Amino acid sequence: MPYSLFTIIYSVVFVLGLIENVLALYLLSCRVTHTSHSYVYMINLALVDTLFVCVLPFKIHYHLNWNNWIFGDMACRVTGTLYYINIYLSIAFFTCICVDRYIAVLHPFTYIQIKVLHYVVVVAVLWVVALSVMVPLILGGPLHNSGPRNTTLCFENFTTSSWTSRMAPYNILALVFGFVIPFSIILISYPLVAKRVSQIKHSIRKRKALTTISIILLICTLCFLPYHLTHLLHFLMRMRRVTLALVSVNCCLNPLLYYFSSSSKRWRCNFKLRFRSKIVYTICDRKQSDFVQGSFGL
Repeated sequence: MPYSLFTIIYSVVFVLGLIENVLALYLLSCRVTHTSHSYVYMINLALVDTLFVCVLPFKIHYHLNWNNWIFGDMACRVTGTLYYINIYLSIAFFTCICVDRYIAVLHPFTYIQIKVLHYVVVVAVLWVVALSVMVPLILGGPLHNSGPRNTTLCFENFTTSSWTSRMAPYNILALVFGFVIPFSIILISYPLVAKRVSQIKHSIRKRKALTTISIILLICTLCFLPYHLTHLLHFLMRMRRVTLALVSVNCCLNPLLYYFSSSSKRWRCNFKLRFRSKIVYTICDRKQSDFVQGSFGL
């Protein structure tokens, strides 16, 4: 097992992910004028990724020491649970952004009636669901067990009885509601959004909108799909470790989403960043395509 490979991957993800997401949190919350309420989803996505990279040093030490966990059972529960919470909250926020863009483009008159409070409520519900899943795992039985060469494994290589009695319900629910349904929504909605956006003429931001769509599809396909395919087919734990490493790469790719969907200008190092002022339009004397450009930030 190439333990050094996982150590290198998680180390790179930790450095890049921490820098990128802390910077993204700062820019999204303090320095940027937002043209869409969906920035609420992006801030929370960056927050989830930041929490995730903060526990990666434990994962790095774990693989550096040949998969031997030395930090105790409670630390294993917390870090392991946060690892999987990052996966499904990230997918959930991607889906929320997808639905937001879908409504903005295909139902613009409904979109202008949605307030920022609605976004806050959705985010609160997602966090409550995530915490409700975390608490039983953290307060439950041990999530570490004995491995080869007198090592202690953390959050992996469960026995059949453990899988059946405890982990099976979590894995089935996570697979269906955490990935299959959200990913299906993304696959169905984004082509419709891309088709509608591509029909808009003379839009200087059409390329940015289509790039945003492509990035989200790329992240979901590259980072999340391989893990869930191996999870669905019950591959060996070694294969799941490889796909879990791919999952962590999403923390470095997510800031690309913030860049392409949040600003029409390059993010500069002097932090003097501002969004281009939002297009002003009226409903009564413009065509619907112009209105869609305004609501989508085109």
